[in-house]
Amino acid sequence: MNLKKRLYLKLVLFLAIIIVLNLSLVAQTFDAVKSRVKVHTLKSGMKFIVLERHEAPVVSFHIYADVGSANESYGITGISHLLEHMAFKGTKIVGTKDYEAEKKMLVELDALFDKIKIEKATAKPDTKKLKEMERKFEALRKKAKEYVVTSEADNMLMKEGDRIINAYTSNDATQYIDSLPSNKAEFWMAMMSDRFFNPVFREFFKERDVVMEERRLGVETRPTGRMFEDFFATAFKAHPYGHSVVGHMSDLENITRRDVEQYFKKFYGPSNLTVGIVGDVEAEEVFKMAEVYFGRIPSGPKPEPVRTKEPEQWGERRVIIEAKSQPRIIIGYHRPNYRHKDNIPLEALANILGQGRSSRLYELLVKDKKVAVNVMSFNGFPGEKYSNLIAFYVIPSRGHTSAECLELIDEEIEKVKKELVTPEELTKFKRGTVKSLLNEMKSNSSMAGLLTYAEVVLGGWAAAFDQIEQIRAVTPEDVKHVANKYLIKKQRTIGEIAPEK
Repeated sequence: MNLKKRLYLKLVLFLAIIIVLNLSLVAQTFDAVKSRVKVHTLKSGMKFIVLERHEAPVVSFHIYADVGSANESYGITGISHLLEHMAFKGTKIVGTKDYEAEKKMLVELDALFDKIKIEKATAKPDTKKLKEMERKFEALRKKAKEYVVTSEADNMLMKEGDRIINAYTSNDATQYIDSLPSNKAEFWMAMMSDRFFNPVFREFFKERDVVMEERRLGVETRPTGRMFEDFFATAFKAHPYGHSVVGHMSDLENITRRDVEQYFKKFYGPSNLTVGIVGDVEAEEVFKMAEVYFGRIPSGPKPEPVRTKEPEQWGERRVIIEAKSQPRIIIGYHRPNYRHKDNIPLEALANILGQGRSSRLYELLVKDKKVAVNVMSFNGFPGEKYSNLIAFYVIPSRGHTSAECLELIDEEIEKVKKELVTPEELTKFKRGTVKSLLNEMKSNSSMAGLLTYAEVVLGGWAAAFDQIEQIRAVTPEDVKHVANKYLIKKQRTIGEIAPEK
């Protein structure tokens, strides 16, 4: 054996040892962090997951409400997102100058809105009558506004040092995020427990109009927004993943404040809330405060899970949007939820095929054939809690078509079905995924979110750490298996933008 070859083999062996040692150290880090997590469940069913970190005098809070657009029924689509907006409007104590007087105004507004809805729904609406009622409605809105202390809750939190006041709604969940100095933990407990104990959905019609404008800007005036909405509606003919988080415009126009109150009572009970707290706190002190502040919220049954399951797809589906836009195409294949044993191999498949500039499809379509300006893959699309999609999204380059791109994607999918992915491709996926998990765990806020997500979606907070072993265990054979099992043409839906002529 010549010297050059011996040096090469030594280098390969050295790198292999380094990789094994790094993975071992990562596993040890995960185990060390995992051992410090403490959990407490109130009698009402509300769960608090705490990870103490005393490096800096700050603490992050993450409230995970197990409700998203997938829990909505027709007639109230978009209500989860709307309720997220309303949660910042204050309580009977915060955000009002005189709640009793304001309450009377809100009742009057609700009653008048009902009358307007009824008149509009008649066979021959009385336009003169409608105009007068709408005039009175606007006058009442202005009068109700006089009792409101705008953004009082947010201002109180910021005054005490809250660096992250945020919330977002997805298909699976609604989440509320804060980050405060650690000596303000009890202040946070008081503010948030009041939010969920005494909510007042004031300025309802104002926020409803804001959400309607979000729909106009994000869906109706954007060709890609329209394509994604119709794509999901086509891919999911039964499951509520078929409608968007922002909801349908007619539903938003007709949702009432009472609808929001009823939805809140059903889905925002303590048994449907999970709290992640990470930072400079003592877990036992946190649990005592949780008993005092959140323990006063009455318990109730956890809402029934979504009943509808997406049935088997019997053939390829296609939907085409005509718009003044460059062509775009999305291809989605049905896959099981994130608790399924095939989840991590599917993550690897999506990563190898279409995530990043070194992925197979980017190399082929963008760099080599130059038929696309961008290509990417999504896994867990549009949600993860229920059966969802693994999808591929492409923007063809000038002078090329979606059909050309689809043909090349199909060819690459056939390759991954027949041939094993390379060790290098799988190593790249494993390293990148582990690094991403580690980065999440570095941030108190991200870690709090990861713990609550794992608790609700993956079946237990410990799954956030256990993923490392599942990632390390994936083999090329696993990737080939899921490619053959799920990337089947009859199980796919294609959405496309066709440029208007």
